[in-house]
Amino acid sequence: MSCTTILVGKNASYDGSTLVARNDDSPSGSFMPKKFIVVTPDKQPKVYRSVISHVEIELPDNPLRYTALPNAVAGEGIWAACGVNELNVSMTATETIASNERVLGADPLVVYSPAKGRKNTANYVPEQIGGIGEEDIVTIVLPYIKSAREGVIRLGELLQKYGTYEMNAIAFQDENEIWWLESIGGHHWMARRVPDDCYVVAPNQLGLDSFDFEDAFNEQKNYLCSSDLREFISENHLDLALYKAFNPRDTFGTHSDLDHIYNTPRAWVAQKYFNPNTSKWKGDDADYTPLSDNIPWCRIPERKITVEDIKWVLSNHYQNTPYDPYTNGAKELYRPIGISRTDVLALVQIRPYMPDALKAIKWIAFGSNVFNTFVGMYANITKTPKYLSNTTGDVDSHNFYWASRLLGVIADAHFNRCLPNIDHYQTAVMSKNHELINRFDKEFENNLNNSDNSANLFCEKANEEIAKMLEEQTTKALNKVVYSASCLMKNSFSRSDA
Repeated sequence: MSCTTILVGKNASYDGSTLVARNDDSPSGSFMPKKFIVVTPDKQPKVYRSVISHVEIELPDNPLRYTALPNAVAGEGIWAACGVNELNVSMTATETIASNERVLGADPLVVYSPAKGRKNTANYVPEQIGGIGEEDIVTIVLPYIKSAREGVIRLGELLQKYGTYEMNAIAFQDENEIWWLESIGGHHWMARRVPDDCYVVAPNQLGLDSFDFEDAFNEQKNYLCSSDLREFISENHLDLALYKAFNPRDTFGTHSDLDHIYNTPRAWVAQKYFNPNTSKWKGDDADYTPLSDNIPWCRIPERKITVEDIKWVLSNHYQNTPYDPYTNGAKELYRPIGISRTDVLALVQIRPYMPDALKAIKWIAFGSNVFNTFVGMYANITKTPKYLSNTTGDVDSHNFYWASRLLGVIADAHFNRCLPNIDHYQTAVMSKNHELINRFDKEFENNLNNSDNSANLFCEKANEEIAKMLEEQTTKALNKVVYSASCLMKNSFSRSDA
């Protein structure tokens, strides 16, 4: 699985919100339709069973309500992707990462193996249950946590108990903190709190480049880890530091040729956007290049970061570089952030200056980010608008997922001609979306009699109006893009009957 994550601490964002965003991308050659739903406590299982690994996990009582972006097609499991629970705690899962051979040899992944042979015979081998993975993590964690820190602790305990069959990184968020957890081998993990004045870009690569064990095993203010991590490192000779401080990326991560095609270029182009003048990004004396293994995990940006900044970066296709696929003669060398196989982009904005009922906004975009648009929805809801929740496996322009996918397919083939239509569409939706959120925020604050139920209804009504605007604008954009592309068809002819 291939994704890109951006984390923005509250002092680095434009309005004091914590911001957590992730492109959820399918593997090469596949796409997965997604939908926006709410999972109420009565719909949460008592015992969770993974489709992929067959692991069964008994879940706590009294789960919280939460939003999710699961697969719209049955068969591969839930894959909830990203959600916000009713206490305004969010998580996104997962950013697929990798560990090196020494780590995986010391703590192998817990991989499912089907049964072999016939039961009750001598050669029968029962199935080997696997660990937890991306399919499961949001469902078994988010409904049971009251803070970002609690999310780290709960997932860490699950990883140590059940193990995992894949390497993943997960972000947890509340209005004050963002935590980033990276799994290590089958059962180990470490996590760091994102500094409030920093942002993080994570491109499918184990990213932590420093770790304070003294804090992790004492005050635990900014660092947490599995209980035996120090012994695990020492007993397996994993620490590669010579004369410098311990570096998790060197110890647990990879530095392969594939990283330099697939991962590090994305960190390079994103940080070049947020810190254009802090470092030198090109030339023989560049501080960092697309091949650099030492691009910092977190940085202070040169200015405060907006929702629109994050959307632009997560749509990036190496504009103004020799690697842009839409430039004649561009080299197909580095994997873009804005790629065709993005299924959903979700950004959660938790606004500390708003009442609890309106704090969390969930920004959603389906399909290729180069051509789609964000839409911001209130997260304190018990149901979602049909336009975002009625996705099926069949192409249908009457839902946001497939309309977005169609926009990308058509506009990509006629990029220069359709780009003005796309740019107008994206600007119109975001402008009207901000206008509506500002209006509804004020309406809610002017009503002093809001109960929990009326707050839910208020947010749902607001979301319906936002969705109506979104559908109108998306249909208008499809009309324009279809017309523009139709005029460029190869069987066109300049003369008509008139």
